[in-house]
Amino acid sequence: MINSTDDGVTVKDLLRRLRMSSSQIKHIKFLPDGLTVNGERVTVRRVLRAGDILHVRDGDSRADVNPYIVPSPLDVRIVYEDDDIAVADKPPDMPTHPSRGHAADTLANALANRYSGEPYVFRPISRLDRDTSGLVLTARSRLAASIMSARMARGEVHKMYVAVLEGVPREKSGVVRGYILRCTDSIITRRFVSEDAYAGEGEECATGYAVIAEAGGRCAVAVRPYTGRTHQIRATFAAMGCPLAGDELYGGSRGLIGRQALHACSLRFEAPCGDRLALYSAPPTDIRSLIAALFGEAAERDIVNMIEEGTLPCL
Repeated sequence: MINSTDDGVTVKDLLRRLRMSSSQIKHIKFLPDGLTVNGERVTVRRVLRAGDILHVRDGDSRADVNPYIVPSPLDVRIVYEDDDIAVADKPPDMPTHPSRGHAADTLANALANRYSGEPYVFRPISRLDRDTSGLVLTARSRLAASIMSARMARGEVHKMYVAVLEGVPREKSGVVRGYILRCTDSIITRRFVSEDAYAGEGEECATGYAVIAEAGGRCAVAVRPYTGRTHQIRATFAAMGCPLAGDELYGGSRGLIGRQALHACSLRFEAPCGDRLALYSAPPTDIRSLIAALFGEAAERDIVNMIEEGTLPCL
Protein backbone atom coordinates (compact mmCIF):
# COMPACT_ATOMS: atom_id res chain seq x y z
CA MET A 1 0.00 0.00 0.00
CA ILE A 2 1.28 3.47 -0.91
CA ASN A 3 1.74 5.73 2.10
CA SER A 4 1.71 9.51 2.31
CA THR A 5 5.48 9.69 1.87
CA ASP A 6 5.19 8.25 -1.65
CA ASP A 7 2.06 10.17 -2.66
CA GLY A 8 2.61 11.82 -6.05
CA VAL A 9 5.62 9.77 -7.20
CA THR A 10 5.56 7.64 -10.33
CA VAL A 11 5.81 3.85 -10.28
CA LYS A 12 9.23 4.11 -11.92
CA ASP A 13 10.54 6.55 -9.32
CA LEU A 14 9.26 4.36 -6.49
CA LEU A 15 10.91 1.25 -7.92
CA ARG A 16 14.18 3.12 -8.29
CA ARG A 17 13.84 4.35 -4.72
CA LEU A 18 13.52 0.69 -3.73
CA ARG A 19 16.85 0.04 -5.48
CA MET A 20 15.49 -1.94 -8.40
CA SER A 21 17.86 -1.82 -11.36
CA SER A 22 16.89 -0.51 -14.79
CA SER A 23 17.06 -4.04 -16.20
CA GLN A 24 14.72 -5.34 -13.48
CA ILE A 25 12.21 -2.55 -14.12
CA LYS A 26 12.38 -3.16 -17.87
CA HIS A 27 11.74 -6.87 -17.34
CA ILE A 28 8.75 -6.23 -15.10
CA LYS A 29 7.02 -3.61 -17.21
CA PHE A 30 6.78 -5.93 -20.23
CA LEU A 31 5.16 -8.78 -18.28
CA PRO A 32 1.38 -9.05 -18.91
CA ASP A 33 0.63 -8.51 -15.22
CA GLY A 34 3.96 -7.01 -14.21
CA LEU A 35 2.54 -3.77 -12.79
CA THR A 36 -0.96 -3.21 -11.44
CA VAL A 37 -2.46 -0.50 -9.27
CA ASN A 38 -5.71 -1.32 -7.50
CA GLY A 39 -6.05 -4.34 -9.77
CA GLU A 40 -5.59 -2.46 -13.07
CA ARG A 41 -2.56 -2.82 -15.31
CA VAL A 42 -0.46 0.38 -15.43
CA THR A 43 2.78 1.66 -16.93
CA VAL A 44 5.80 2.90 -15.02
CA ARG A 45 4.59 6.47 -15.66
CA ARG A 46 1.53 6.03 -13.43
CA VAL A 47 1.43 8.59 -10.61
CA LEU A 48 0.72 6.92 -7.28
CA ARG A 49 -1.57 8.23 -4.58
CA ALA A 50 -1.68 7.42 -0.87
CA GLY A 51 -3.83 4.35 -0.33
CA ASP A 52 -3.15 2.83 -3.76
CA ILE A 53 -2.32 -0.87 -3.84
CA LEU A 54 0.68 -1.39 -6.11
CA HIS A 55 1.44 -4.97 -7.11
CA VAL A 56 4.71 -5.78 -8.83
CA ARG A 57 5.27 -9.19 -10.34
CA ASP A 58 9.01 -9.78 -10.48
CA GLY A 59 9.16 -13.56 -10.38
CA ASP A 60 12.52 -15.28 -10.55
CA SER A 61 13.67 -17.45 -13.44
CA ARG A 62 15.54 -20.74 -13.28
CA ALA A 63 18.73 -18.80 -14.04
CA ASP A 64 18.34 -16.91 -10.75
CA VAL A 65 18.26 -20.05 -8.61
CA ASN A 66 21.38 -20.89 -6.59
CA PRO A 67 22.30 -24.45 -7.64
CA TYR A 68 24.06 -25.04 -4.30
CA ILE A 69 20.82 -24.66 -2.31
CA VAL A 70 19.31 -28.09 -2.86
CA PRO A 71 15.71 -28.76 -1.76
CA SER A 72 15.57 -30.90 1.40
CA PRO A 73 12.36 -32.23 3.04
CA LEU A 74 13.09 -30.77 6.49
CA ASP A 75 10.45 -30.19 9.14
CA VAL A 76 10.07 -26.42 9.52
CA ARG A 77 6.85 -24.69 10.56
CA ILE A 78 5.73 -21.76 8.44
CA VAL A 79 4.09 -19.14 10.65
CA TYR A 80 3.01 -16.82 7.83
CA GLU A 81 3.33 -16.63 4.05
CA ASP A 82 1.92 -14.65 1.14
CA ASP A 83 3.17 -13.84 -2.36
CA ASP A 84 5.83 -11.48 -0.96
CA ILE A 85 7.22 -12.98 2.24
CA ALA A 86 7.44 -16.11 4.36
CA VAL A 87 8.15 -16.32 8.09
CA ALA A 88 9.56 -19.64 9.32
CA ASP A 89 9.91 -20.94 12.86
CA LYS A 90 13.48 -22.25 12.71
CA PRO A 91 14.29 -25.12 15.09
CA PRO A 92 17.57 -25.20 17.03
CA ASP A 93 20.60 -26.91 15.47
CA MET A 94 19.64 -25.67 12.00
CA PRO A 95 21.78 -23.08 10.19
CA THR A 96 19.97 -20.33 8.33
CA HIS A 97 21.91 -20.83 5.09
CA PRO A 98 24.36 -23.40 3.70
CA SER A 99 28.02 -23.33 4.64
CA ARG A 100 30.89 -25.79 4.80
CA GLY A 101 29.59 -28.95 6.44
CA HIS A 102 25.97 -27.83 6.11
CA ALA A 103 25.01 -28.28 2.47
CA ALA A 104 21.50 -29.69 2.86
CA ASP A 105 20.31 -29.21 6.47
CA THR A 106 19.56 -25.48 6.57
CA LEU A 107 16.49 -23.27 6.55
CA ALA A 108 17.34 -22.32 2.97
CA ASN A 109 17.16 -26.00 1.94
CA ALA A 110 13.83 -26.43 3.72
CA LEU A 111 12.27 -23.43 1.97
CA ALA A 112 13.71 -24.46 -1.40
CA ASN A 113 11.86 -27.73 -0.92
CA ARG A 114 8.62 -25.99 0.09
CA TYR A 115 8.68 -23.82 -3.03
CA SER A 116 10.16 -26.42 -5.37
CA GLY A 117 7.31 -25.94 -7.85
CA GLU A 118 8.67 -22.51 -8.77
CA PRO A 119 12.10 -20.94 -9.26
CA TYR A 120 13.07 -20.11 -5.69
CA VAL A 121 15.75 -17.71 -4.46
CA PHE A 122 16.47 -17.67 -0.71
CA ARG A 123 16.35 -14.06 0.53
CA PRO A 124 16.61 -13.89 4.35
CA ILE A 125 15.73 -10.51 5.82
CA SER A 126 16.56 -11.63 9.35
CA ARG A 127 19.01 -14.35 10.36
CA LEU A 128 19.59 -16.51 13.41
CA ASP A 129 22.63 -18.43 14.62
CA ARG A 130 22.43 -22.19 14.13
CA ASP A 131 21.59 -22.89 17.78
CA THR A 132 19.19 -19.95 18.18
CA SER A 133 15.61 -20.98 17.49
CA GLY A 134 12.64 -18.93 16.39
CA LEU A 135 11.18 -16.65 13.75
CA VAL A 136 13.07 -15.83 10.55
CA LEU A 137 11.67 -13.38 7.98
CA THR A 138 12.38 -14.13 4.30
CA ALA A 139 11.37 -12.39 1.07
CA ARG A 140 9.99 -14.24 -1.93
CA SER A 141 10.84 -11.61 -4.56
CA ARG A 142 13.45 -8.97 -5.34
CA LEU A 143 11.01 -6.15 -4.68
CA ALA A 144 9.83 -7.60 -1.36
CA ALA A 145 13.46 -8.04 -0.33
CA SER A 146 14.18 -4.38 -1.12
CA ILE A 147 11.13 -3.20 0.82
CA MET A 148 11.70 -5.34 3.89
CA SER A 149 15.47 -4.78 3.98
CA ALA A 150 14.86 -1.02 3.98
CA ARG A 151 12.31 -1.37 6.78
CA MET A 152 14.70 -3.53 8.76
CA ALA A 153 17.46 -0.93 8.35
CA ARG A 154 15.09 1.80 9.58
CA GLY A 155 14.21 -0.23 12.67
CA GLU A 156 10.63 -0.84 11.54
CA VAL A 157 10.83 -4.62 12.00
CA HIS A 158 10.43 -5.14 15.76
CA LYS A 159 12.05 -8.33 17.09
CA MET A 160 11.66 -9.87 20.53
CA TYR A 161 13.57 -12.75 22.12
CA VAL A 162 13.36 -14.79 25.29
CA ALA A 163 16.65 -15.82 26.91
CA VAL A 164 17.78 -17.57 30.08
CA LEU A 165 20.81 -15.99 31.77
CA GLU A 166 23.39 -17.43 34.13
CA GLY A 167 23.24 -14.43 36.42
CA VAL A 168 20.88 -11.55 37.12
CA PRO A 169 21.50 -7.99 35.84
CA ARG A 170 21.80 -5.36 38.56
CA GLU A 171 18.99 -3.39 36.91
CA LYS A 172 15.88 -5.51 36.30
CA SER A 173 15.17 -3.67 33.05
CA GLY A 174 16.85 -1.17 30.79
CA VAL A 175 18.49 -0.47 27.45
CA VAL A 176 22.18 -1.33 27.14
CA ARG A 177 24.02 0.83 24.60
CA GLY A 178 27.52 0.31 23.31
CA TYR A 179 29.48 -1.17 20.44
CA ILE A 180 30.07 -4.66 19.03
CA LEU A 181 33.64 -5.36 17.91
CA ARG A 182 35.28 -8.31 16.20
CA CYS A 183 37.67 -10.25 18.41
CA THR A 184 41.24 -10.16 17.14
CA ASP A 185 41.85 -13.83 17.93
CA SER A 186 38.67 -15.25 16.36
CA ILE A 187 36.64 -14.84 13.17
CA ILE A 188 33.49 -15.95 15.02
CA THR A 189 33.29 -14.25 18.40
CA ARG A 190 32.43 -10.62 19.09
CA ARG A 191 32.86 -8.46 22.16
CA PHE A 192 30.73 -5.70 23.59
CA VAL A 193 32.21 -2.42 24.81
CA SER A 194 30.28 0.26 26.62
CA GLU A 195 29.87 3.79 25.33
CA ASP A 196 32.34 4.97 27.99
CA ALA A 197 35.01 2.55 26.73
CA TYR A 198 34.46 3.27 23.03
CA ALA A 199 37.75 3.76 21.17
CA GLY A 200 36.54 4.53 17.66
CA GLU A 201 35.95 0.97 16.45
CA GLY A 202 32.97 -1.35 16.17
CA GLU A 203 29.30 -1.06 15.31
CA GLU A 204 26.87 0.81 17.52
CA CYS A 205 24.28 -1.39 19.23
CA ALA A 206 21.36 -1.07 21.62
CA THR A 207 19.62 -3.91 23.47
CA GLY A 208 16.53 -3.57 25.64
CA TYR A 209 15.71 -6.20 28.26
CA ALA A 210 13.40 -6.93 31.18
CA VAL A 211 13.66 -9.71 33.77
CA ILE A 212 10.50 -11.86 33.63
CA ALA A 213 11.49 -14.68 36.02
CA GLU A 214 14.24 -15.04 38.63
CA ALA A 215 15.51 -17.67 41.07
CA GLY A 216 18.77 -19.08 42.36
CA GLY A 217 21.00 -16.45 40.78
CA ARG A 218 19.62 -17.01 37.29
CA CYS A 219 16.85 -15.31 35.34
CA ALA A 220 14.76 -15.33 32.21
CA VAL A 221 14.60 -12.09 30.24
CA ALA A 222 12.55 -10.61 27.43
CA VAL A 223 14.97 -8.98 24.99
CA ARG A 224 14.44 -6.41 22.27
CA PRO A 225 17.45 -5.69 20.06
CA TYR A 226 17.13 -2.25 18.51
CA THR A 227 20.05 -2.99 16.21
CA GLY A 228 21.00 -6.21 14.46
CA ARG A 229 24.70 -6.81 15.06
CA THR A 230 26.30 -10.25 14.91
CA HIS A 231 26.03 -12.00 18.30
CA GLN A 232 24.68 -8.76 19.78
CA ILE A 233 22.50 -10.33 22.46
CA ARG A 234 25.04 -13.00 23.40
CA ALA A 235 28.01 -10.61 23.63
CA THR A 236 26.04 -7.91 25.47
CA PHE A 237 24.84 -10.16 28.29
CA ALA A 238 28.24 -11.82 28.57
CA ALA A 239 29.81 -8.39 29.09
CA MET A 240 27.24 -7.75 31.84
CA GLY A 241 28.45 -10.87 33.66
CA CYS A 242 25.28 -12.77 32.76
CA PRO A 243 26.06 -15.08 29.81
CA LEU A 244 23.26 -17.05 28.22
CA ALA A 245 22.75 -20.52 29.65
CA GLY A 246 24.38 -23.06 27.36
CA ASP A 247 26.43 -20.45 25.47
CA GLU A 248 29.93 -21.87 25.89
CA LEU A 249 31.31 -19.42 23.32
CA TYR A 250 30.55 -16.52 25.65
CA GLY A 251 31.08 -18.08 29.05
CA GLY A 252 27.87 -20.01 29.65
CA SER A 253 27.67 -23.64 30.73
CA ARG A 254 26.06 -26.56 28.93
CA GLY A 255 25.29 -28.27 32.20
CA LEU A 256 21.71 -26.97 31.96
CA ILE A 257 20.96 -27.00 28.22
CA GLY A 258 22.82 -28.16 25.14
CA ARG A 259 22.76 -24.85 23.25
CA GLN A 260 22.43 -21.14 23.97
CA ALA A 261 19.05 -20.54 25.60
CA LEU A 262 17.87 -17.94 23.10
CA HIS A 263 14.63 -17.94 21.12
CA ALA A 264 13.30 -15.36 18.65
CA CYS A 265 9.69 -15.29 19.82
CA SER A 266 8.10 -12.29 18.12
CA LEU A 267 8.18 -10.27 14.90
CA ARG A 268 6.05 -7.19 14.30
CA PHE A 269 6.18 -5.29 11.01
CA GLU A 270 4.25 -3.96 8.05
CA ALA A 271 4.27 -6.44 5.17
CA PRO A 272 4.78 -5.28 1.56
CA CYS A 273 1.03 -5.75 0.97
CA GLY A 274 0.32 -3.14 3.65
CA ASP A 275 -0.92 -5.49 6.37
CA ARG A 276 0.50 -4.98 9.84
CA LEU A 277 1.57 -8.35 11.21
CA ALA A 278 2.29 -9.51 14.75
CA LEU A 279 3.71 -13.06 14.73
CA TYR A 280 4.62 -15.17 17.75
CA SER A 281 6.45 -18.39 18.50
CA ALA A 282 6.61 -20.18 21.86
CA PRO A 283 10.05 -21.59 22.76
CA PRO A 284 10.78 -25.21 21.88
CA THR A 285 10.78 -27.97 24.48
CA ASP A 286 14.38 -27.59 25.67
CA ILE A 287 14.02 -23.94 26.67
CA ARG A 288 10.56 -24.45 28.14
CA SER A 289 11.87 -27.35 30.24
CA LEU A 290 14.80 -25.24 31.40
CA ILE A 291 12.51 -22.38 32.43
CA ALA A 292 10.24 -24.79 34.32
CA ALA A 293 13.20 -26.44 36.07
CA LEU A 294 14.77 -23.14 37.15
CA PHE A 295 11.75 -20.95 37.86
CA GLY A 296 8.80 -23.33 38.20
CA GLU A 297 6.07 -24.60 35.93
CA ALA A 298 3.87 -21.59 36.68
CA ALA A 299 6.61 -19.26 35.41
CA GLU A 300 6.99 -21.37 32.28
CA ARG A 301 3.24 -21.16 31.59
CA ASP A 302 3.21 -17.41 32.28
CA ILE A 303 6.08 -16.76 29.87
CA VAL A 304 4.51 -18.85 27.10
CA ASN A 305 1.21 -17.02 27.61
CA MET A 306 2.94 -13.63 27.44
CA ILE A 307 4.57 -14.61 24.16
CA GLU A 308 1.41 -15.96 22.56
CA GLU A 309 -0.66 -12.98 23.73
CA GLY A 310 1.95 -10.43 22.71
CA THR A 311 2.32 -9.03 26.24
CA LEU A 312 6.05 -9.46 26.87
CA PRO A 313 7.64 -6.31 28.28
CA CYS A 314 8.71 -4.26 25.26
CA LEU A 315 11.14 -1.44 26.04
